[in-house]
Amino acid sequence: MNTILLIEDNPDIRENTAEILEMANYKVLTAADGMQGVHMAFEHKPDLIICDITMPVLDGYGVLHMLHKRNALHSTPFIFLTARTERSDMRKGMEMGADDFITKPFDAMELLQAIESRIKKAALLREELSEGLGGLNSLLSVATGRDQLAALKEERNTNTYKKKQVVYTEGNHASYLYFVLRGKVKTYKRHDNGKELITGLYNEGDYLGYTTLLESRIYQESAEAMEDAELALIPKTDFEDLINSDAAVLRKFMQLLTKNMVEKEEQLLGIAYNSLRKKVADALLVLDKKYNTDNSDSFSIDISRDNLAAVAGVAKESLIRTLGDFRDEKLINIREGEILLLERKRLKEMVN
Repeated sequence: MNTILLIEDNPDIRENTAEILEMANYKVLTAADGMQGVHMAFEHKPDLIICDITMPVLDGYGVLHMLHKRNALHSTPFIFLTARTERSDMRKGMEMGADDFITKPFDAMELLQAIESRIKKAALLREELSEGLGGLNSLLSVATGRDQLAALKEERNTNTYKKKQVVYTEGNHASYLYFVLRGKVKTYKRHDNGKELITGLYNEGDYLGYTTLLESRIYQESAEAMEDAELALIPKTDFEDLINSDAAVLRKFMQLLTKNMVEKEEQLLGIAYNSLRKKVADALLVLDKKYNTDNSDSFSIDISRDNLAAVAGVAKESLIRTLGDFRDEKLINIREGEILLLERKRLKEMVN
């Protein structure tokens, strides 16, 4: 049962609205002024807040401002319930982060529909955004009310890439958000001496290139097909329309961007300080986690030694020697160029 906090100074409106919400199977908390409402929000962390604007002690704008200072409540849906109909009042509230305005006197169904819509949207945005077309489409659908996956199928432009063909190059300006429909793609940086470091691995259903779009800068790395691949190209303008139309969606992408930055920092620290054996073991586990989506014990990693060395951040010769040691220790098996992990537990213990 979802909990709703109702902040309203008029006792009749407060009681009547609370009764409507309870009949709709919501747990309702009530507060008679803004300050009391803020304290109740901090204590109970409701799933949604309905708040009047004109109240004693602390008005609705003040309530919203104080709630947004708490990370735990920053994304809680917030609906203003108000007799004010001036456009400037509504604009001020929306700019501060309110999700909706319900004008008094209101229709019960209008209020309930707004609540249901905002709670569903908030629940989806709280979920971990999956790294795939389906996960992004769910986010698009809840933000725009459209079946974006169907639209992509009908309207998208696609490019096919041969193995080792470049998708985009470091230093160029970004024009698209890319979805991998088929095949595998890597992102990488290459030193002046020719040594390569793979910074990202992408499989069917993954998307890439959003970091550069979010930061409005040139590509800081290059992307290349690791095998024959097909990618959908979503224009930059469509992506910008999405994130500009909904602050919650933008926050979700920023969270994902932060997560990727942390992962890259950990990768660089590992390359700088880990032993050779630990680097190779970690690279094998990263590839197994990325491509062994079914967690099959019989899954084998099919990747060139050059690419595996670039994931681990080691020389190819050192990689081959270490793989030979792992095979002798029965940690892995190498068959027709593919690598089968025999002892994932021991490899994880080596990394940790």
